[in-house]
Amino acid sequence: MKAKRLLLAGGLILAMSATAIAQARPMIARGATATTVELRETALGKVLTNSEGFTLFEFTKDMKNKDKCQAISGCTTVWPPLMTSGMPVAGSGVTQSKLGAIKLSGGGKQVTYAGRPLYLYTGDKAAGETSYVGAKEFGGTWYAMSAKGKAVKPKKSSAW
Repeated sequence: MKAKRLLLAGGLILAMSATAIAQARPMIARGATATTVELRETALGKVLTNSEGFTLFEFTKDMKNKDKCQAISGCTTVWPPLMTSGMPVAGSGVTQSKLGAIKLSGGGKQVTYAGRPLYLYTGDKAAGETSYVGAKEFGGTWYAMSAKGKAVKPKKSSAW
């Protein structure tokens, strides 16, 4: 009798778990949000930005679809990856087919453009700021990116 109760209780728990999982899946899908990458005019010309207008950077130490910053102590604290939970979306002037995402070791998804992982800079205080373009930190150089997927380098008069 005790074995039947345990079996019945186990079956009931399994059925409840399956129902909870089935009900949770649609909520997860609806909760996924995409990150928008835009093209905005800055002092360096048109560069990729996030939806709030903050300049997006590429890191010269990265390889195609490979974030090297996350393996360098302190790097992502200064240069956080542009994250997404859905497929990134192209704003005006941005080519959708160049947008992608890579999985990071921590499980999140980082936005890429033309295969280059994209980052923000924690020192930027205003949209469109480009004063850190060309910064040499963490063993590489940080550049803004054009809509063509090419590095946008600072003008020769830059402090970098």
